[in-house]
Amino acid sequence: MHKKVIGMLTGYTSANQSDWLWQQTPNFFGIWNNIQMLATAPNPDFLLLYNFAGIRKEFKKKNWFAKSELQNVPYPEEEMQPLLRGVPKERIIFLWREPPLEEVISTNLACYQWAKNYCGYISAPDHAAPNPDYMPAIWYHSNSFRDLNEMGVPEKLRICSWITSGINRTTNHRQRLEFLRLVQSSQIDCDFYGRDLPSWVKTSGKLDNKWYGMAPYYYNLAIENYADNSWYVSEKLWDSLLAWCLPIYYGGPAADKLLPPGSFLRLPSLDEKGLKYIQEVTATPDAWYAAKDAIAEARQIILHKLNLLEWINNFVKNCS
Repeated sequence: MHKKVIGMLTGYTSANQSDWLWQQTPNFFGIWNNIQMLATAPNPDFLLLYNFAGIRKEFKKKNWFAKSELQNVPYPEEEMQPLLRGVPKERIIFLWREPPLEEVISTNLACYQWAKNYCGYISAPDHAAPNPDYMPAIWYHSNSFRDLNEMGVPEKLRICSWITSGINRTTNHRQRLEFLRLVQSSQIDCDFYGRDLPSWVKTSGKLDNKWYGMAPYYYNLAIENYADNSWYVSEKLWDSLLAWCLPIYYGGPAADKLLPPGSFLRLPSLDEKGLKYIQEVTATPDAWYAAKDAIAEARQIILHKLNLLEWINNFVKNCS
């Protein structure tokens, strides 16, 4: 059977390489069941717009001496059409991964409206999206699919880690940073990793591969940027489970619908109550041992059922 070729446009600069997503399949060249991910294919059967809303980043100089300013500039129609490579509208998929944070709701709505010009299917983890739905799973480990699928439990050497960032542009981001300050000031045995963290964080540094900041740990703090609807759940949870951690998870109810009971723990709040919960859980590795079988089951669901490539494969099948 002919494999349906999936081209891609993405707004993620780190995902513009041809082999992005190839690590999410056990097969070479992005093959998953009846599809093949070839981002730059000149004549794909389907086209995935993945966090792509016809916006390009351009530098505009105010004057000769002024510093260049980064601006968002929409692609004009005559430039957008070649990017679509002749794929008919009903075969163009728009997947938006941004949560409906108060500060970006208007931007999200504008992106959905723009996508209606070109895309037959538009989805986001947002009740305001044309097709509200969970985000299909991607992950940020560099391990091969076969490695993740077939491996046993890695050696666990330390109790707890948290990989986060210093982003503070929204109220939710700032709340997370305040909780980070609270956790760090406690006696909790937790190692912190991440990029652009404030100077007051006693960090172990940035990681190119999140695996090394998760796999040796029993527990991992997985704190979402958004927890206020029933759709949003991100790679923070998938990464933690794929590394055989027991996530201490703060997020919305989507995770409960997607994963087996007992495969993660619910952090009740980002305050003293939440801090006390983490202290009690991480005092021993007992909770991890009790959850080991549920973690194993959750990993298989992430790899085989929630996987973005499996989602695309099912979409293509339903279009046939």
